[in-house]
Amino acid sequence: MSTPPNTTALAPAQPPTGVVSEGFGAIEKQAQLETAAQVLAEQAKAAVQARYIMAMKNPRDWDVVRQKLLKECERPSFAGVARYSKPVGAGTVTGPSIRYVEAALKVMGNVMPEQVVLYDDRQKRIIRVTVTDLEANLTYSKEILLEKTVERKQLKPGQTPLGSRINSRGERVYLVEATEDEMLIKEAALTSKAMRQLGLRIVPGDLVDECMETVLATVRRKAAEDPDAEKKAIIDSFDDLGVRVTDLKDYLGVDSLDTLTPKDLVNLRAVYQALRDGETNWREIMEQRDAVRGTTREEATGSRTSAVLDAVRAAQGTAVAAPQAASAAPEQADTPQGTPEEHRDAQAERSKGKARR
Repeated sequence: MSTPPNTTALAPAQPPTGVVSEGFGAIEKQAQLETAAQVLAEQAKAAVQARYIMAMKNPRDWDVVRQKLLKECERPSFAGVARYSKPVGAGTVTGPSIRYVEAALKVMGNVMPEQVVLYDDRQKRIIRVTVTDLEANLTYSKEILLEKTVERKQLKPGQTPLGSRINSRGERVYLVEATEDEMLIKEAALTSKAMRQLGLRIVPGDLVDECMETVLATVRRKAAEDPDAEKKAIIDSFDDLGVRVTDLKDYLGVDSLDTLTPKDLVNLRAVYQALRDGETNWREIMEQRDAVRGTTREEATGSRTSAVLDAVRAAQGTAVAAPQAASAAPEQADTPQGTPEEHRDAQAERSKGKARR
């Protein structure tokens, strides 16, 4: 008797579920892709679960958070970068800077900030910024649209502009394609601003207000202790960003920075921090200042020049008029008053009088 063959051992292997392919290599490659995707998904899931578990096991103590934040705000080096100020419309916006929000989230703990690129092509890039409070299971998100263009006052040789416009100062600016470095700077500035806005929604408002009062007191105390050293430090800081002393004089409307008060130094420090964080740029600051004053730079320069010329002309006119008035005085004293006919009649009467004598 012969043993029947074992048909189950020779059964062909079934292809992976959902794969329709005739080649063995294609089936194997698809199976590897599915395995890699599953691994990545499991890793992301495990990371999120670990963050929430650690947040539940180590809840934050708000008294400790407050104490640590206020201690940070009492340091002059941190207080100098914890507050920003920029002109908006007819007023000025002042508030906690990106550096402050980063320090606050670090001290709070159990907060997960994220940014993910949702879309990217040649013209634009869309990024989603998310900040999650793991203890409260609260998430805030914001999507940012980055146009891959920048504005420049001058074009490089061979550079073709995509468009142009006239800004509020009467200057023509050109819209050109952004380089990779320019895109990195632009993306970092916009994502940082979004992170600051979302992070402030998690930090308690009363704690932010108390910290800003401490920061302002620290900066004022430092400026009052040694105004000259603070002025030099601010000038050097602006110079690192490409803002010269002449630009600061033009912005403040003064002829010398020696007249700055501690209050002016505090405001300049906040403006510098806004420039450093990418909240604004020097061109926008000057445009807002000119808009508040109701004049452009050319008009302001022209008005100052006209005032000087008018003063010079007035001084010259006074100097010329004085000698003329002095020389005309004797002539007016010797010249008899009256019409020419009256003068002739008087002369004839005098001649008749002489003839009778």
